[in-house]
Amino acid sequence: MKKTILACLSFLMAAGLLNVNAQTSVSYGVKGEMNMSNFLLKDLDVQKSTMKVGPNLGGFMKVDLHPNFAIQPEVMFFYRNSKMETGPAEDTFKQWGMQIPVYALGQTSTDNGRFYGGVGPFVSLGFDARYKDADVNLYDEVTGKTPMNRWDVGLGAILGYELDNGIQLNAGYQFGFLNQLDALKDVAKMRTQAVCVGVGYRF
Repeated sequence: MKKTILACLSFLMAAGLLNVNAQTSVSYGVKGEMNMSNFLLKDLDVQKSTMKVGPNLGGFMKVDLHPNFAIQPEVMFFYRNSKMETGPAEDTFKQWGMQIPVYALGQTSTDNGRFYGGVGPFVSLGFDARYKDADVNLYDEVTGKTPMNRWDVGLGAILGYELDNGIQLNAGYQFGFLNQLDALKDVAKMRTQAVCVGVGYRF
């Protein structure tokens, strides 16, 4: 896990050195968010997943290629909760991990800041996933198979406003393409979705 994190941070630092011309500017920032997440279920008729609240925390690098266009890769650590109901029984599903989105941003300046918005792909790696009432990491192998897939890739969108002092207000949405079920992947599907709102600061 540490090697993965260091590799991602090294990538962002190396990418920051790619000032291909004098018009390209690179800046860095931090952000904190509140996420609301659940799973989109298929062929699991007896189960229901409802959004609950959790935090995101991380940093980003912004590469301004044009006054109206930028690329923004991020490294975000997340902790997600979802209420899982199976008939009359319910439990809380908890998951934490790391997500790396890369957004293509459009932006436009105003009198005291700028609006920005964009879309882009992401890859995420889960570190731990378990139900509150069962102390078992669902990423660990059980009889040769893992109950859940720790990897995900998908598409995200971001919308926000940045003040001239660097403070940002933003909202986003992510949808995962990969089935999060591993051992039962041939009979059912479970895909992630998350909505987030937060604040950030660009140095």
